[in-house]
Amino acid sequence: MGDITEIITKMTPAVNIEKLQNVLNLIGEDQLSSRLEVTPKTLKNWIKEQEVPKETLVSAKLDEIIDLIKNPKTASKSKFTFIDLFAGIGGIRQGFESIGGECVFTSEWDKYSQKTYLANYGDKHPVVGDITKVDTDLIPSHDVLLAGFPCQPFSLAGVSKKNSLGRAHGFECETQGTLFFDVERIIEAKQPKAFLLENVKNLKSHDKGRTFEVIKRTLEEKLGYQIFYKIIDADGFVPQHRERIFIVGFRKDCEFSWNEVSIPRKGSKTMDSVLHKEDGSEDRHGPYTIGIQGEVNEKYTLSTKLWQYLKDYKKKHEAKGNGFGYGMVTRDSVARTMSARYHKDGAEILVSRGARKNPRRLTPREAARLMGYKDSFIIPVSDTQSYRQFGNSVVVPVIEAIAKGMKPYILNAVKPNKKSSPQKELELAQ
Repeated sequence: MGDITEIITKMTPAVNIEKLQNVLNLIGEDQLSSRLEVTPKTLKNWIKEQEVPKETLVSAKLDEIIDLIKNPKTASKSKFTFIDLFAGIGGIRQGFESIGGECVFTSEWDKYSQKTYLANYGDKHPVVGDITKVDTDLIPSHDVLLAGFPCQPFSLAGVSKKNSLGRAHGFECETQGTLFFDVERIIEAKQPKAFLLENVKNLKSHDKGRTFEVIKRTLEEKLGYQIFYKIIDADGFVPQHRERIFIVGFRKDCEFSWNEVSIPRKGSKTMDSVLHKEDGSEDRHGPYTIGIQGEVNEKYTLSTKLWQYLKDYKKKHEAKGNGFGYGMVTRDSVARTMSARYHKDGAEILVSRGARKNPRRLTPREAARLMGYKDSFIIPVSDTQSYRQFGNSVVVPVIEAIAKGMKPYILNAVKPNKKSSPQKELELAQ
């Protein structure tokens, strides 16, 4: 860790191929070639031939890229800054932009998610790839850290055994090898005023609660934050049962309460708010709808073979007393949880088309709506990738509600700029 930052920040007058390669590893081929104004093929040839034409010009552009990551230019109107880790397609970002925050650093390793992210939020700063390979020196200071971090199993072997083998133990040992460790090291290095972490509901019960206990102790005892956590079902915000755990943290004593977060009544939204109208009352949605009435494209209807397989699969498991099988929705329904595997067969949320017709999958636009994304959200990737992205996403209105609840405490914790006037300081606090 730190190798990339060490190499690319040497700022040598001529291009160092190793430096070029490491910037490539940092932000990816598409972003780097775009910022250097060359084709990806040209970029590959430079590295293959170990030679870069116009070295001074390219070197200057590389330096600009790194400076843009380390020292982003923030808008004067922003009330606070935040970073977006394990960003996906920016669902958490949307919630905190809605309360006046400005994103100054983004990390997302998947190139397809990067494509969607950049299409919707622009390229004010590059999207950094694998956060596990990024030294904290490259990450700008920020007020709030946001992370929907994946959680691999934590190894909690006994300390006595670690001692006998001469291995380290304690907080660092308990979190090393997991992506939570990267959240931990960035919080420790940058000391943000606040954070919001999101994960699956089962994080709290994983390994009989020991995994969550490690996270809780790390945040409170090692890093010195006061934390507040809650499992929230998105049912009410959108017509989907989707339970996730949210961990709010503040560096100083804080009276934040989950009572500050407004949660709508369950079942107040139905699939009618998500499904295409198919009666001519809404605009066409690209390749997803067809005809004058805006009927859903037939390609989303299940084949007879697949539909029969799903019916047989459900029948077989019902006979065994299991609950496995497809989930069917109508306009009056609330859907099951949409997962990243939705692209495989759509089984968890099938849309009924009547007894005489095979059901269909959601279209990507409907999947976006189910996760709370507005119709203005750009979907620049294939159906397969879009299903994966929305299945992995947060529900945007849930994040917006949490952000609103956190807002007064964030603004109270953010120190006004030393150069700002008393009037400006008053505005920041409002």
